[in-house]
Amino acid sequence: MPFRPISSEKLSHAVVRQVEQLILRGILRPGERLPAERELAKRLEVSRPSLRDAIARLEEAGLLTAKPGAGVYVADVLGGAFAPPLIELFARHDEAVFDYLSFRRDMEGIAAERAARIGSDTDLEVVRTIFEKMEAAHQKRDSEDEAQLDAQFHMAIIEASHNVVMLHMMRSMFDLLRGGVFYNRQVMFKQHTTRSALLDQHRSINDALLARDPSAARASVDAHLTYVENALRDQQRARRNEEVAHQRLQHETKND
Repeated sequence: MPFRPISSEKLSHAVVRQVEQLILRGILRPGERLPAERELAKRLEVSRPSLRDAIARLEEAGLLTAKPGAGVYVADVLGGAFAPPLIELFARHDEAVFDYLSFRRDMEGIAAERAARIGSDTDLEVVRTIFEKMEAAHQKRDSEDEAQLDAQFHMAIIEASHNVVMLHMMRSMFDLLRGGVFYNRQVMFKQHTTRSALLDQHRSINDALLARDPSAARASVDAHLTYVENALRDQQRARRNEEVAHQRLQHETKND
């Protein structure tokens, strides 16, 4: 866990600030469990009473939540980013899907550009490592694993852009995507030609980042999300056509 020993000033305040920074930077994530009190106090080199005071302050601020008998967890601070009625509205209207993709194309293009320019070597190594896992999942034809790694790959790029506002905003957007509000990513990975194209697109993004080419990184993200948008439009068109064909078949069968 990414905790460092605490130096001078009131210890509980210093603990609060360090945990706040870890949450703000996206290192501690919603739902993540903190180490047990004894272990965490040892890592931070503070007394257990000081740690308890800090934990209480962070709970009052809504950043941590205690579960009796289970420990202390990072609160789901993104849970209220979108009101339930708005989420339901997104899910009922196709136009929200394409506005979502347009928004991602803009934001992730900026993030990729920044990551290529200011991301550390370690940041880009994280992206590369996830891409290698994507290649392995592709060989196994595991669509569920590919879909999960797809989200991790894109979030790693956003993290590498080092903009905490963008980080939390995009993480909330990906939470909606994981919940199937916009579309089912796994469907995208079930067709062989689509799977191969998506892997090649992610390879292009990864290569541009490793080459530290901001323009190429942004262009690769743009090309990838444009492909996803077109693929979804094709899926919707095919679904509508199938519905019409099914109606025709029913009609012809009744007339026999």
